[in-house]
Amino acid sequence: MSAYRVHELHARIGPLEVLRGVSADFPQGKLSVILGPNGAGKSTLLRAMLGLQRVSGGQVELLGRALEAWQRTERARTVAYLAQAEPLPDDFTVRQLVDLGRGGADGWLWGLFPNPLARTRPEDEAAVERALHRTDTYRLEERRLSELSGGERQRAALARALAAEPRVLLLDEPTNHLDIAYQADLLRLLRREVAGGLSAVLVLHDLNLAAVADHAVLMFQGRVLAEGTPGEVLTPANLREAYGIQVRVAQIDGRPVVLPDYG
Repeated sequence: MSAYRVHELHARIGPLEVLRGVSADFPQGKLSVILGPNGAGKSTLLRAMLGLQRVSGGQVELLGRALEAWQRTERARTVAYLAQAEPLPDDFTVRQLVDLGRGGADGWLWGLFPNPLARTRPEDEAAVERALHRTDTYRLEERRLSELSGGERQRAALARALAAEPRVLLLDEPTNHLDIAYQADLLRLLRREVAGGLSAVLVLHDLNLAAVADHAVLMFQGRVLAEGTPGEVLTPANLREAYGIQVRVAQIDGRPVVLPDYG
């Protein structure tokens, strides 16, 4: 069974058709990445998978069921979402931010906002503790978000998402604005979560970070150009078509490394 499957998905933003018959399969228990140039439709596809983007045709399936067949509360307990450039309340402590993640357990918009009717339960406290330790943010729990580095803030945001204890995690460009050390740190953490049974789908800009994935989808002009393992997708021919440049693709430890032609 797939974590997500999309079939012949169409979507518009104003007069612009941004998804043009997108079909893709995101395997369960794997780390998948969505790649492509600016304007390819990557973030729109992710939002359509969440039910946040209206589609004009096609179908989205979550864990083998049509997305519209899921109750909102049930879906919010199943899927966590880490948005691109998500605004975080600077005056919150890390602990307070991660506490918000339990809002997803009450079906409250994937923990993006607190549920005013929610009460703290023992299972919520336990889930928050687990998320803090899994992301190694327990040492930061009393610090305010305004005091954290970019990498620490992203870890705290991920801890909030994991506090909901989802089966599927969707992340929109989570490595943006992070240096190479924090990028590697975040991807190692995600690989560990996937090894524990989580399904994860990431939108990425950096092609070389895709080597850490099990599955890749390359988009171009609102369509899927290629799908498969990173090695199958990141070929010179595919990248020339998507990005309009010549590249070489080397293999290091069996993983593809993309080298643009600067000549």
